Amino acid sequence: TDAEVNTRKKTFTEVQTERLEQAERTVLIKCPPKLNEKKLLQYLSSHGNIRSHFFFENRGIHALIEFSEKNSIASLQDAVGIPSAAEHHVVPFKSRLFTFTLKNPVSQAAEGTPVHLSPQSHIPVKELIQKLSHADSISNQMYILLNEFQLTEENIKLRFLACSLVRDFARAYFPDSMVKPFGSSVNTFGKLGCDVDMFLDFHDVRKHATKMKKGPFEMEYQMKRLPSERLATQKILSVIGDCLDNFGPGCVSVQKILNARCPLVKFSHQPTGFQCDLSVSNSIAIKSSELLYIYGCLDPRVRALVFTVRCWARVHGLTNSVPGTWITNFSLTMMVMFFLQKRSPPIIPTLDQLKELADEKDKHIIGGYDCSFVSDLSKIKPTKNTETLDALLSDFFEYFGNFDFRKNSINLRKGKEVNKPESSPLYIWNPFEQDLNISKNVNQPQLEKFVAMARESAWILQKEEKTQRMINKEPWGLAALLIPFGKSNPSKMKNRMKGMGSETIRSLLDSLKLNNANSLQKAVGK
Repeated sequence: TDAEVNTRKKTFTEVQTERLEQAERTVLIKCPPKLNEKKLLQYLSSHGNIRSHFFFENRGIHALIEFSEKNSIASLQDAVGIPSAAEHHVVPFKSRLFTFTLKNPVSQAAEGTPVHLSPQSHIPVKELIQKLSHADSISNQMYILLNEFQLTEENIKLRFLACSLVRDFARAYFPDSMVKPFGSSVNTFGKLGCDVDMFLDFHDVRKHATKMKKGPFEMEYQMKRLPSERLATQKILSVIGDCLDNFGPGCVSVQKILNARCPLVKFSHQPTGFQCDLSVSNSIAIKSSELLYIYGCLDPRVRALVFTVRCWARVHGLTNSVPGTWITNFSLTMMVMFFLQKRSPPIIPTLDQLKELADEKDKHIIGGYDCSFVSDLSKIKPTKNTETLDALLSDFFEYFGNFDFRKNSINLRKGKEVNKPESSPLYIWNPFEQDLNISKNVNQPQLEKFVAMARESAWILQKEEKTQRMINKEPWGLAALLIPFGKSNPSKMKNRMKGMGSETIRSLLDSLKLNNANSLQKAVGK
């Protein structure tokens, strides 16, 4: 029952289904600059009840309007005209994106009042550091960072709407298909401004299985057969990519990257302001999103620590938005999860423990890999661990600053260090495809840089004189970690080196500059 669902935490699938359905009842309107909000809503309400709405800025003011009933959209579409094609000719595709202008701009604009705009991007790190400096504990600093960076309710609605608008195209060819977001948009670890990863899903298995049983015949569709699933994926994405490119209002910079390991179409969706990546159903990616969703929901410290570590890594150039030999956000997140599994008592369960809690409906074997784990959050016992985030952040840097990367790999299924199966500098087991290392791309210099930064950060957190810095109005705690090292006070770093061997000093400095791949060799080994 609905009441029952409301009292317990919703499962990943329940949340997804609800939001996808919500997006189907939603339209996006580009509004005139001087706007009377009341009049706009009054007019729209003539087509049906409005359940929720918000305004945001993205090259002009836009309104996202969620109707209570899907048929209100058809009613509104009946009243909307086609743009007059004086200098351009239009592609007559009728979407759920509209532009409203005032009929008598002068008199109507006078009634306009500024509307409240929902921010769709986070504040710059400089501003964040200011905010953090006023907080009274590292724990509070971390929650402030989380609040500034995490996706808002409005931003999530916009992400699901972007998927729903792409679905309208896919449906022209595949009426049953769905377009669903995965990854950071849904795993509770996305930050404002991150891309929308979406995939095309054709599997509506349940409906058919039941109907097939009736009657004396085995019945199936005649469908075009292709030599491989990959080829089918490439053909489908190619056509839908062309569709978006040629007919999609506001879809620009469409790139088809069909020869990648996972073929995809990249495009920029101007009306929502998102950079989107569209691929075809990838069940394992969905399972990873759900696993992170579960971990993110279990304890508030999980997300606070992940957002903090990711922000720290970005500031120090340990992660990068372009693919390369850097540690990825996904790898970092898995390192944080592993660290939290290793606490005593553990803050989150291992994947094997989640698998033991799984019931029949949670059983999933995908491509020969067992991806089963419990979906109902209420079956997972809450942690008895009461450590503060202050302690956890400091210990995170301490732990990985001294981790034996030469010998050990990180395994989230077991929640313990395991001997490395092969010699990649950083080895993190893919939680589901167990013969894969999710951090295979990371090279030795990058790992050394990470270790050096972690050590430096642990040092700052342990040695810092909090009260003094607060009196001096200097950045302290987390704020001090978000200023690139060596910039704030180069002489401090030199002083800290006293008593260290010259070799260690050289390697530390080198690894900070990343000039020399042999740096920190002792710590990390080849």
